[in-house]
Amino acid sequence: MNQLLNARQQEVLDWVGQGCPDGVWPDSTYKVSAQALQSRGLVKITKRRGQWSARLTEEGRQHLTEREIFPVEQSAELLVRPGRKPPPSRPETVPKARTNYADQLLEELAANDSCLIKPLDPGPHAVNWASRVSAARKSGKIPHTQELYGYRTHRGYEIKLVDIPAWRLAELVPIPMPARLTKPHSIVAALQELPQPMGMTKPVQGRALRIIQALITASETQGHRAALGTTQGAPPPHRRRSAPPHFTITAQGESVGFLVLQEQDRSEHVPTDKELANAKKYSWMRIARFDYAPSNRLRFILRGGSPHRASEWADLPDRPLEDQLAEIVQEVDLRSEAAELKRRADHLAREAEQSRWQAAMQEARAAYAHSYRVKHLGEQADAWHQTKRLTEYVTAVRDQITSLPPGQEKTEIEAWLAFADARLQHLTESAAAPKLPSPPKPSGDDLKPFLGHWSPYGPRSY
Repeated sequence: MNQLLNARQQEVLDWVGQGCPDGVWPDSTYKVSAQALQSRGLVKITKRRGQWSARLTEEGRQHLTEREIFPVEQSAELLVRPGRKPPPSRPETVPKARTNYADQLLEELAANDSCLIKPLDPGPHAVNWASRVSAARKSGKIPHTQELYGYRTHRGYEIKLVDIPAWRLAELVPIPMPARLTKPHSIVAALQELPQPMGMTKPVQGRALRIIQALITASETQGHRAALGTTQGAPPPHRRRSAPPHFTITAQGESVGFLVLQEQDRSEHVPTDKELANAKKYSWMRIARFDYAPSNRLRFILRGGSPHRASEWADLPDRPLEDQLAEIVQEVDLRSEAAELKRRADHLAREAEQSRWQAAMQEARAAYAHSYRVKHLGEQADAWHQTKRLTEYVTAVRDQITSLPPGQEKTEIEAWLAFADARLQHLTESAAAPKLPSPPKPSGDDLKPFLGHWSPYGPRSY
């Protein structure tokens, strides 16, 4: 075991055995070595609520016990006879540890939150990170619940250790396929009655209908609904893969369409004498390169929702479609769950946007009311100044007419003074008792200057 640990890892193991006392390490690089010790089964690391801790496993405790009971210096002294001087001790030679790039890469990932970005240096001595990632995958040291990815980005070579989704680790119960269609489902019966059911040969058609029967039965057992599709018979050859579905399965409001196709075998075309003669005679004629013949293989194409496992399932040499039915049913469930989560997220997003818009409208109404009152206040101040000026003017006119003799001119001026006095009375009353005005109900155009990017007619942005 000593040969498997370098000096740094041995120091970290001794430190963990002492209870991880504080003040020993100047930085957090010891966590990299601790992660390597955990991969060897010597320590157990725990991360909870931002707190890092480590403890010895049984193998780690046994390793430390062996080092304490059988040290090299003590075993050498026990071999010396009484009365003799001990032979000079030979320096212990430790074999040079071989660099394990897989362990080194995993240690770095553990110390950097499972994400690394390595520079892509040019030249013959540049590190081949893709090869190291491949070696780490083959080392068997990656937990079965995680996957290692490596790819080029504009920042460098990015390496990530990510958790495998729970649905990929789930154990699926196989779905049995009936040997005969004794009681076909209504959709299967409708497909049988088509003039050319799915455009398949008879043996393949019977197997396809039995697979459809098993799929629909398993889906309806889980509460899903199945319906007949819009494809009538065999789709045309030029649009086989883009044809409408033969049937659909709806789960939680999300419909997934199923298009069932018979695979074709391709072989080299041997031109006939007539084709050769016509090609020689007509320059526009082209001889086909391949011949296509129906095979015994099937392919299911799924459309609708967000794909998880795949969008197509086909017969494989070592795994026919019958053995993949559980995955197809799980795919329908995953797409329906993803659609439901998206609907909920969209609903919450709309509610949040509605709340933000309502808050913006409330602030806009308050800003509009404030602006209206500020404008009214300016008008009141202008009226006060106008009253003051008008009072002085009326007083000057009244003083002037006292010296005028009775007549038409004095009568007209007195009529004007009566009008001016009434106006002054109104302005004086308004200026003497100012009141806070109540703004009128604002229109959409009135609120636009106070809404920024929001629209006054609904929770949407310009």
